Amino acid sequence: MPALVKGADEIADTQRRLAPVDDGDLRDSIEVTRPRQSTPPYSQPGGARVAGELEAIVTAGNSAVRYAHLVEHGTTKAPAQAFFWPGFRLERKRALTRIKRSISKAIKETKK
Repeated sequence: MPALVKGADEIADTQRRLAPVDDGDLRDSIEVTRPRQSTPPYSQPGGARVAGELEAIVTAGNSAVRYAHLVEHGTTKAPAQAFFWPGFRLERKRALTRIKRSISKAIKETKK
């Protein structure tokens, strides 16, 4: 569980660094939802839902910031300023490696 949450925290930190900043509301809306907790309403991707027992969810947006997807993908009047998915792709491999290493360690300790 700690490896899962740490990986999600690192992904969120990278996304915060990549987020375009005017007043910081979008950047500050990026959150990590820990296992068995609920995501903020109106968050992207997916809106409000409860994270599974072995799941950490990184979201952008909340009830005050409902435009994260418009910034990410752009509109007909504003170009895309991707931050969410590039941040995820940059940190995904590192997070998966940490989780796999943690699982392997737990299995080895169980065998002893």
